[in-house]
Amino acid sequence: MIELAILGVLREQELHGYELKKRIAEVAGSRASFGSLYPGLARLEASGAVKAVEAATRARSVPLTGSLSGEASVFRTRRLAERGTRGRKSYGITERGERLLEELLEDPSLDDKAFRLKVAFCRYLDPARRLALFRRRRSTLEEQLHAASAGRRRVGSERLDAYRRLLREHDREQIEREIAWIDRLIAAETDRSDETDPPDPTQQIEPAEPAPPHGTGRPTGDVPPEGAMHA
Repeated sequence: MIELAILGVLREQELHGYELKKRIAEVAGSRASFGSLYPGLARLEASGAVKAVEAATRARSVPLTGSLSGEASVFRTRRLAERGTRGRKSYGITERGERLLEELLEDPSLDDKAFRLKVAFCRYLDPARRLALFRRRRSTLEEQLHAASAGRRRVGSERLDAYRRLLREHDREQIEREIAWIDRLIAAETDRSDETDPPDPTQQIEPAEPAPPHGTGRPTGDVPPEGAMHA
């Protein structure tokens, strides 16, 4: 799961470790510890999916204030800031990493634990594979809902306290809500695909009526009023 998060975020832009950790937390909705982030980066870098580069530092000119002490203070502050960022690694994704990202997005074994991340990065899949991802998840949820309903019938005769019964109802309602949300994803994706579909070549355009041969049919010029020819 950490590899999917790293590759998905780096697919957007190069980041150093702290920024990457912060961005993953925003996308995943949960914190990523440095204890899992850096080993994940090391594995991806070793496999050639991630590259590490030195962070670029922009040189900024010292504003001329007319005060030697003021300009010296600005210069010292800039040197300290550059020293603090010097040598810090910035990570980026490689072409191999982009292919691995697509493989992880399509891996069914990660659906339960990482579906939120998959939706966050599914724009890197083509429309057909996005729809396949959504429909596969919906099928899994339908199975879970069926199992929950069967379990409810099986324990219907058992004596459950109010809290356990409410927990079962909560689990079932949560699955139903996610199915409804998946249905909206599928509908939106289908509508988007319909808008971008090429025209159907089997639907022929009715040809225009051919022009009459020269010298036949009605003249196209101005027609004199009746009787004018005999005046």
